[in-house]
Amino acid sequence: MRASHLPERLEPIDVRITAALARWGVPVLRIGLGIVFLWFGALKFFPGASPAETLAARTIELLTGGAVGPSVSLPVLATWESLIGIGLLAGRFMRATLLLLGLQMLGTLTPLVLFPAETFSSFPLVPTLEGQYIIKNIVLIGAAMVVGATVRGGQLDPEPGGTRA
Repeated sequence: MRASHLPERLEPIDVRITAALARWGVPVLRIGLGIVFLWFGALKFFPGASPAETLAARTIELLTGGAVGPSVSLPVLATWESLIGIGLLAGRFMRATLLLLGLQMLGTLTPLVLFPAETFSSFPLVPTLEGQYIIKNIVLIGAAMVVGATVRGGQLDPEPGGTRA
């Protein structure tokens, strides 16, 4: 019995497509994440280039009780994000790279709590542009989780129950 509800003549095409998606999905996620992190990190090396730099600097300053100002936090954050991007693009040191990513993502979500008046025009349903920028990180976290699930050599299986056609 077939698992799908496709006409029988389309079944072989569907099998090939889902096999290709399973084979290429994780590498595309990894490379896409790498591009995003390297690009956004690199922007923070250039004052005024990143729309997130002011909020990021204020968040770090608040979290450190004022001990770390923007002149230190922005280059550190730029380096941190760029290293995540390079690690993802290279596909090397994935455990360390994903640890850095996870810690960075925790920091990125904190403005939703620390600065709700800036991240929501009507809390909690109407995020500002900054809030939307932060909330989309949930997708990046999910993508990193999928990539992380493969660091021990795992892969996606396009067939239910692990049976391949």
